[in-house]
Amino acid sequence: MAGQDEHRDGSSHRRQVVLFSLPFQGHLNPMLKLAAVLHARGLGVTVLHTDFNAPDPARHPQLTFVPIHETLRDEATSPDSDILTKLLALNAACEAPFRQALASLLRRGQNVSCAVVDGQCYAALGAAGRFGVPVLALRTDTPPRCATCWRVDELVPHCPAEEKLDELVPDLEPLRVRDLLRVDDCDTDEMCSFITCVADAVGASVSGIVINTLEAMEASELAKIRRELSLPAFAIGPLHLLSSQDSAEQSLYTPDVSCRDWLDLHPARSVLYVSLGSLACVDRGVFEEMAWGMAGSGVPFLWVVRPGLVSGEEVPSLPDGFSEEIRNRGKIVTWAPQREVLAHAAIAAFWTHCGWNSILESFCEGVPMLVQPCFADQIVNARYVTHEWGVGLEVGEVLERESVAKVVNQVMVGEDGPLMRERAHRLQMQASAATSSAMDSLVQYVLSRALRRLPRSPTAARRKSAPPATTRAPRSATRDRRLLRPREGSAAREWPSQAGSKAMAHGRRTYPSTLSRSCFARALLAPRRSFCSVPLSFHRSGNQRHVNTANAKERDCLCY
Repeated sequence: MAGQDEHRDGSSHRRQVVLFSLPFQGHLNPMLKLAAVLHARGLGVTVLHTDFNAPDPARHPQLTFVPIHETLRDEATSPDSDILTKLLALNAACEAPFRQALASLLRRGQNVSCAVVDGQCYAALGAAGRFGVPVLALRTDTPPRCATCWRVDELVPHCPAEEKLDELVPDLEPLRVRDLLRVDDCDTDEMCSFITCVADAVGASVSGIVINTLEAMEASELAKIRRELSLPAFAIGPLHLLSSQDSAEQSLYTPDVSCRDWLDLHPARSVLYVSLGSLACVDRGVFEEMAWGMAGSGVPFLWVVRPGLVSGEEVPSLPDGFSEEIRNRGKIVTWAPQREVLAHAAIAAFWTHCGWNSILESFCEGVPMLVQPCFADQIVNARYVTHEWGVGLEVGEVLERESVAKVVNQVMVGEDGPLMRERAHRLQMQASAATSSAMDSLVQYVLSRALRRLPRSPTAARRKSAPPATTRAPRSATRDRRLLRPREGSAAREWPSQAGSKAMAHGRRTYPSTLSRSCFARALLAPRRSFCSVPLSFHRSGNQRHVNTANAKERDCLCY
């Protein structure tokens, strides 16, 4: 157990909670924060974890860590693999070792109240449920932001005309049609199999949903999820405000703390902080346009250039002459203590990839944003940042240094800056007003008799075996596919709509005519609601609309 004595604080006699997360920074970070908060409220906490991207137990001495010793295929760890490939490989590799580790805990008489499992790890959700252990699914994103159903009447049978791309999608405002298309290619059958496995595992095993979000911001959507699932949903965020641990202690990367002294040298609201997170990567050309755009803006900046940020480069190199151009006006680090940086008085704005954890941290410090979404739910998040909450500007889908310099100055010194800062401050107050009552309710639920393993539905019991880890050639779904210039001669992509596609795991489905922002979340979470983000064609039958999937590559709309 990573050299820890599990009995040293009497934790073996406490009610125990077992936690398991997928080994991604954006998943591990909130899971470890949740572990620390649960421990502080008197629960014993055991964190099961993979050997890949394993957390450091020395940074969390109050927790017990147990490695599951999985054997991963190359595509699970390759930086060139897309998200779906990684997810399938990780689920396939983790199921047996997770089951064995949990069985070992139970054999030793651990008083396990429940397991809190990553909402995307269907293998662990199902394994815990089969042991009779009550299961809570942790969503590390905000479901209403990634729960975008595909209102694609306009898109079938072909891609919409150019003039329709900026139209708002009914019931999904402020999303536009183009926002639903700006995602990466994924294999249709594999995506649908994955979604089906997640939905069936949740329907068979889960007794509640835990979400790192604000109740005040998501009240209506949370109410819909609770109503549709007939399950409690605990909006316990922002987790980093409840956890006393420094976020740097829960990072897979070592932060360069020298940036603190550098920030101290700058006046208030004068520095742009730039970070695209732990997974996203960009083309070399985009990287250089970002660099020269910041140089041309004339504003001081702190830029996180981590290993793997540039596609095909383990250690990205700065453009020739860039260091001489910026001199002391810019600081480059491989990783930064982000929460501390955003709280620094010198920070005026945050150039972000729009991962949900980053957005929450920016909200909590009242910092406006420049948004450059790269994949998955980031596209939807970015649209809400700019058009729903009004606290950010888009960097642009086509990155050129002149436009980059212009938008940087807009948010830093232009008229837009003060307005966005005012709105960001209101969100900060809203986040600060969030209390620990939801966490208290969660702990009470964990300790109560109300928490029980839901009876496994016959439908879920007949679930097909999990899809095997894919062996197809890896594609990068974490890559920012912006173009330096419009692609010449590009034609509208066709989305054929033949019936009988194998895309839907169980064939044709029937859905109500009214679709809402949360329907995709309900599809992911509810039993037998196998919804897929593929091009669809609708035909009416009475008051229902029957959905046929298309024989086309779908788009990845999962959230990481």
